[in-house]
Amino acid sequence: MDKNSDLYRMRQKYLSHPLQGFGAYLLYWMFAIMPIDMASGFGGWLLRTIGPKLGQSKKARNNLVKAFPEKSPAEIDQIIVDMWDNLGRSAGEIPHLHKLRPGGPRIEIVGVENGLALKDDDKPGLFFTGHIGNWEVTMCIATVLDMEMMSVYRAPDNPWVDNLFMRARKTFRGELVQKGPSGARKLTRCLKDGGHACMLVDQKMSDGIAVPFFGRDAMTAPALAQFALKYDAPIVPVRSERINGAHFRMTFYPPVPVTKTGDRHADVAKIMTDVNAMMESWIRERPAQWLWVHRRWPN
Repeated sequence: MDKNSDLYRMRQKYLSHPLQGFGAYLLYWMFAIMPIDMASGFGGWLLRTIGPKLGQSKKARNNLVKAFPEKSPAEIDQIIVDMWDNLGRSAGEIPHLHKLRPGGPRIEIVGVENGLALKDDDKPGLFFTGHIGNWEVTMCIATVLDMEMMSVYRAPDNPWVDNLFMRARKTFRGELVQKGPSGARKLTRCLKDGGHACMLVDQKMSDGIAVPFFGRDAMTAPALAQFALKYDAPIVPVRSERINGAHFRMTFYPPVPVTKTGDRHADVAKIMTDVNAMMESWIRERPAQWLWVHRRWPN
């Protein structure tokens, strides 16, 4: 069916989205009544059991084989199982996000001085991360640094699911803005006024720029570099890792070099090349914690 047809849109709005939303809410409340470790463990078991049988696993396998040609089929299969386990755990933890206190027993903080350096420097600042570990945990950056912050996110296509995520995120500090023209205008005003923002930068952007990622060009959103250059904003990488079960480590790294040579296109490409290289290094260390089902590269 043509995705641009009125019939398709009506079916999505009145049938597919409500049914998907009902299932999502059912799982949400089921996980919510469990203790966090039980919810995390059950979610992991559920998806590592079902996930490898889904069609999305074929996409993950294709990506992994190209990214890690040196790994055996058995190693690739194990990464896929562990990826689904991580995704399932992340889903089970969503209703419990408000219980995850940075610096507490479940979220270890490393290198916080790199983030705090942006707090009182009288300049706007940018933070970036990716879909690694439970990336929802990374949304507590503003709480860790005790600063107001705007977080940019890509809303799910299903508004029912989006409302569910917003419910879970309501205790996070700062403003959440959706990717798109409206979000870009809000982000521009924020940085122009000396504010701070966090962006996830590891998803494909069809009209982005080609930047190396695991040895292949990947269409990459250039906004992070463009904003950094325009507003003289430092860029601090932030990595969230799942250490064991529902326990995490959040690491703030030294700022990515931002150099103006007078060639804006080259400067943007250099910054995003450095950003992709850092993301790649994180993923290589813990490949099962990244979202391999995403169509990151051209076919």
